[in-house]
Amino acid sequence: MSITTKGTALITGASAGIGAIYADRLAKRGYDLILVARDKTRLAGLAQRLRSSTGRSVDTVAADLNDKADLAEVEATLRANADITLLVNNAGVGATAPLLNADVAKMDEMIRLNVGALTRLSYAAAPGFVARGVGTIINISSIVAISPETLNGVYGGSKAYVLAFSLSLHHELAEKGVHIQAVLPGATATDFWDAAGVPLHHLPAAIVMSADDMVDAALAGLDQGEVVTIPALADKADWDRYEAARRAMSGKLSSAVPAPRYGVGANGPTPKAAVASAK
Repeated sequence: MSITTKGTALITGASAGIGAIYADRLAKRGYDLILVARDKTRLAGLAQRLRSSTGRSVDTVAADLNDKADLAEVEATLRANADITLLVNNAGVGATAPLLNADVAKMDEMIRLNVGALTRLSYAAAPGFVARGVGTIINISSIVAISPETLNGVYGGSKAYVLAFSLSLHHELAEKGVHIQAVLPGATATDFWDAAGVPLHHLPAAIVMSADDMVDAALAGLDQGEVVTIPALADKADWDRYEAARRAMSGKLSSAVPAPRYGVGANGPTPKAAVASAK
């Protein structure tokens, strides 16, 4: 029995790892696919397997999202194709080296992909989703978004942006029919680690989740309506308390006068007291 289509999902970084698993799972859920990645050969092989196993329509776009022309092509697809109902911003790179050991040119490339491309693609998709009153954007962040000391700081900063951007999009678009989800994986068994300079087998097995389990957990979180999904976090109440503390503090962060503990401005010593202390 064929599954009624849920529209088309566009997935970046789709030729392998997390992106390829999203492609498999979403096709089985009834989505047609547009797969975006740099490796044309791997894309073609994955597309053929998915067509055969799921019967879904699968198109491919060979694109380097750090190339302006390639990125513009994907943006144009998101704007023009009204069948697209889901965007998975999965493409990204990481780093594990400390700041002083990292190549700043590589860090710049990482920011342009992890932050710049994700932002532009979200901007390309969101207006159409709002106009049609339906759509989902899944942004793959990382636990380093809330634990920046864990790996390279630029990588952590880029993923913190993804989390903050996703929370802001949710705030703006939730009432307009657009569901935003930020996924924060921990260590996941993909080629990320080899590319980042730390072979996967160097990590304790107890902290490494399979990519299949990670994606399945993330999609379960999506089904449950989560805005932030942390697949390895056992107790959701831990995140709820973290988020509640952040939201509670947000109303205390702007004031016409400095906090009393700084002893300046309206909370500083009176002029007479200051003169007396100077004597």
